Formats: sequence, C-alpha cells, structure tokens
Amino acid sequence: MTSEDRKSMGTDAEQTAGMVAQWCSNILDAIYDGVLVADASTVVRYVNPEYTRITGVRSEQIVGRPLREVRPGAILPDVIRTGIPRAGVFRREGDIEYVVDMAPIVSGGVIVGGVSVLKDITEVQRLSQELKKFVSRANRLHSIVQHAFHARYTFDDIIGVSDDIKKVIAFARRIARSDNDVLITGESGTGKEVFAQAIHNGSKRSQGPFVAFSCAALSPTLVESELFGYADGAFTGARKGGNVGFFEIADGGTVFLDEVAELGKEMQAKLLRALQERRIRRIGEAEEVAVNVRVIAATNRDLEQRVKSGHFRDDLYYRLNVVNLHLPALRTRIKDVRLLADRFLEQCGKRLGRALVFSPEVYEAFYRHHWPGNVRELMNAVEYASNMVETDVILPEHLPNVFHGMASIPAGASLENILKEVEKRTILGRLNSQGWSLPAKKRIAGELGLSLSTLYARIKSLGIEPGKEE
Repeated sequence: MTSEDRKSMGTDAEQTAGMVAQWCSNILDAIYDGVLVADASTVVRYVNPEYTRITGVRSEQIVGRPLREVRPGAILPDVIRTGIPRAGVFRREGDIEYVVDMAPIVSGGVIVGGVSVLKDITEVQRLSQELKKFVSRANRLHSIVQHAFHARYTFDDIIGVSDDIKKVIAFARRIARSDNDVLITGESGTGKEVFAQAIHNGSKRSQGPFVAFSCAALSPTLVESELFGYADGAFTGARKGGNVGFFEIADGGTVFLDEVAELGKEMQAKLLRALQERRIRRIGEAEEVAVNVRVIAATNRDLEQRVKSGHFRDDLYYRLNVVNLHLPALRTRIKDVRLLADRFLEQCGKRLGRALVFSPEVYEAFYRHHWPGNVRELMNAVEYASNMVETDVILPEHLPNVFHGMASIPAGASLENILKEVEKRTILGRLNSQGWSLPAKKRIAGELGLSLSTLYARIKSLGIEPGKEE
C-alpha cells in the first residue's frame, strides 16, 4: 500500500467520522429534552437548543468551560467521578423547574465523560394533567358501560318448586362458578336470558359488563360489525372514527348471543375463531385485538338437527356445547305456574299502585293451559289481565282470548267444525311449542295417542303450516 493510499484511507475515515459526528449533533439538536455532554475532566463539550431554553444558559457561555464554573451546584461532575448515575433530580433556574437524569459515559471500561438529560417540569405537569383527564374520561366511560350493560337478574329471581327447575338452577349455579362458555337450549319463552344473566352475576365476572345480542336481528354484515366492530371508513355509512364491537365492550365480562342458530355460515366461522383464539379483528383493520370474555349462547332450535342438515357448523356446535343447560318447558313444571303468576301479579300491582289478586277460576284456567309460549306467555297474560280488570280481583274474563276456549269460534258453527277447530288448535299449539322436527312430531303423536302417520295426515287435512298461530 502506498503512502498516497494510506493518506486517502485516512481522509475517508476522517470524513466518515465527521459525518457521524454531525448526524449525532443533528439528532441531539432535534430532541425535545435538554442535553448536556461533558468530558472526563467535566469540561462541557455540547449542549442542545432545548438545554438553553430550559436553563437560560447559552451554548457560548458554557461549552469549553468546566461545568461548575458556570453551574456551581452541578451534580454531573460527581456522577463522572463516581460512575453512579442519578435519576429524577429536581432543579430550578429562576421560574423554571425541571428534572434531570444523569449518567456516566463509559468506553472500553473507562469513564470518558457524562451526560445530563433535562425535562421541563411544566411539560411533565402538563402531560400528567392530560393523563389524569384521560384516566377520568376512561373511568367515566367504564361507568357508563357498566350501567348500560348490566345484568339485572340473579338466581334469587328464578323461582320454582318443581324438581325440573330446581335441578336446572342447581346445575346453573355450578356452571356460574366455572369460566366455561355455555349453550342454553329450550323453547321460546323459557327464560334463557334470565338464566344467562344469573350465571353472569354468579360468576367471577359479575363486576364486568353483560352484553346481550340477538343474532337474528340483523343482516350477516351488520352482525359482524356489531359483534367485532369496524375501522373508520371500513364501508359506506360507517361511523366516523369507527365503532367498538360488543366483544370489546364486554371485555372482562360476558357476551350473551341469543338465537345463535340463526347465524350464517360465514359468521359461524368467524365466531368459532373468536371463541378458540379469544381474539377479534375489526372490519377494515389488519391487527387483531385480544378480548377476555365469556360467551353464553342460546337457541330454541334443535342445533344437532341443524348440524345434520348442514345449516350449522359441527365444529362450532361442539365448541359451544361443552356445557349445555337445557331449560324445561312450563307445561312440564306445572307446580310453578301459581308461584310465577303470583310473582308477576305482584310486580304489575306495584307498577299500577294496586293490590291485585286472582280468582280461583283463573288458577284453574292457568293449570289447564298448555303454555306454548312458556314463562313469557304467562307473564304477558298476567300483565294483560292486570290492565283489563277494573276491580282488584282478576277473573277468567280478564284473561287473553286464548284462555276463553271457544270464544273465537263463530256462533252457530256445526259440531264437526268445532271439533276440527279444537283439533287444529291443539296440534298447532304443540307443534309451535315443541318444534316441527321429526323427534318432536313423534313425541306429540305419542302425547295425543296417535300414530306418526295419522298425525301427518291430520296436519295435512287441517291445513296446518309452520309459523302459523291460531
């Protein structure tokens, strides 16, 4: 290597070192904190513009001079001498208060200097105030969520003396103590959401939100946006700033998915992933969000039959059906009808400011009724009668028409037509309450003392169709 080559390499190295030094200086000049650098002999070698702003000491007043000549109370020389860093040191310059972090600069195991980093305490205070405002706003929003998404019912609100309901309540109490997802099944009106709320309130999540959502109420796209949320501009009509989904709102609490059997196949797949991973992705966003929720799903459909027919994913069914709580129909717990009716009447009386009672004939009508609408139908019947009665005693005449037997059959109808109408109402009522599946029809045929083929023939001859109520 020639002397010219060595000279050239030396020049390149010097230029590179100069460029690096300039970059470092530019970086330090851009930092929003004050920076002072001193060498091993405590002579100041650099201060950035923010240091000047905070302390009022200009660069030409301090750079190149021993630090304590300009700042007699400086602590950095002690840090350089001992090698022990200091953090959070409070200092004051005139009206300006600031906090200093100091550390030695070590190279090859030797202390070659020290650095001080200053932060204007007024800025710290401003940030602290902003943080307090944010925490206060977050606490206020949390309080609103807690109030808006609150479970009202507990196990004390579920009454009954029949063996069926007592077994279900005991099982539900055990379920509540675990943190497993739950599938609640049963006919419409049996109280699935009441049990879901009671399970939530009996769990370790009772202080968290209880968010109820009907899977049948919205289109598939809207179901996803409501459950998982969406980003700003995710689709036409999206709310500015996006929207938080129910899974995120329920973080730390429970999501109740009613009518889960009505979900479309695509949404079933997304729900399955959310249940498995406990993570969701807002529509229009790439990143996933972790959620800590318990899911309680409910349906009045035969999910196993829907799996066989291809309408419901088998993997989602098995994922939901780990813990299954099946609620009995009211007709199987007839002992509880009077207790429930009296409870509902007491509640209606309080709202109306009256002390209402049932006549013995009303109880007899209640016992004879098949209750296709279950507890919800009983509650509605009591409320209807409470508003119809003018005295304090509710009589059969104050009950809805369904309790009046032949009331809606035209006067002068032939015996044949009356019998057909009664038969039609009986079969339709049981189909609507027990379901239209083959197992349900076999059960109904047995109850009515008919063969399955005869039941099918009567359904056809009487013009009975799904979804019709007489």
